[in-house]
Amino acid sequence: MSALDDIDLTKSLTKEESDQRVIRAQHRLTQLRLFTAGLLEPHVVGPGLIVVFEGFDAAGKGGAIRRLTASIDPRHVRVKPIGAPTDEELRHFFLWRFQSVIPGRGEMTVFDRSWYGRLLVERVEKLIDHDTVELSAQEIVEFERMLTDDQTTLVKFWLHISEKEQLKRFKDRESDPLKRWKLTPDDWRNREKRPAYEKALEYMIDTTNEKHAPWNLIPAESKYYARVAVLETLIERWEHDLKRHGHEVPPARKGNYLQ
Repeated sequence: MSALDDIDLTKSLTKEESDQRVIRAQHRLTQLRLFTAGLLEPHVVGPGLIVVFEGFDAAGKGGAIRRLTASIDPRHVRVKPIGAPTDEELRHFFLWRFQSVIPGRGEMTVFDRSWYGRLLVERVEKLIDHDTVELSAQEIVEFERMLTDDQTTLVKFWLHISEKEQLKRFKDRESDPLKRWKLTPDDWRNREKRPAYEKALEYMIDTTNEKHAPWNLIPAESKYYARVAVLETLIERWEHDLKRHGHEVPPARKGNYLQ
């Protein structure tokens, strides 16, 4: 039995409850972001924060990221979408291209896909062999360990949807002129390779789900549930790591941080 089998895709929320909890979470996220940037208590600067989003195409990564960043001043968060490596990046060690956007103390970066493309896309497309897959998994674990040992909080999300729900979302995008741009031939091609991606995903979770950087597997069949789960999980993990680094985390309080 794999970790994927334990994901309960029946979890859901109504739009009304989801919206209420998202707004409440956004208030807290904004408070924590101001705190770690040294803007609530000027003598305090928290660890850098990395939030990694992975998931099947149309799993809702974009919507979750929008709600995560909506309440944060754009000067205090960087969103980095990750695509295929360029020719120059291919001439370097595969983790090299991420170095320039790794946040420093008091900074925050959200990755829309990440270095895990190495264990997913590159493996499934047979761009690397099995030995390289195993070595890359070890290198990622050590890379993340170096980050978390060096005053960085790392929170990783996998948004999971069924094959049936993915097809429904693909067709919805195809029929909506304002969303059609999101659907590419690669999306349909990747869908045909889902069994290979599931095998690669199980390996990725098994080999990189470490105490210093665990995976948060989010049921995303209901977008309303997934958005809340992402934000509330991030708050929990962020607060825990701030305490681990010796920070006295300010209590959640009423007050409109979103204005």
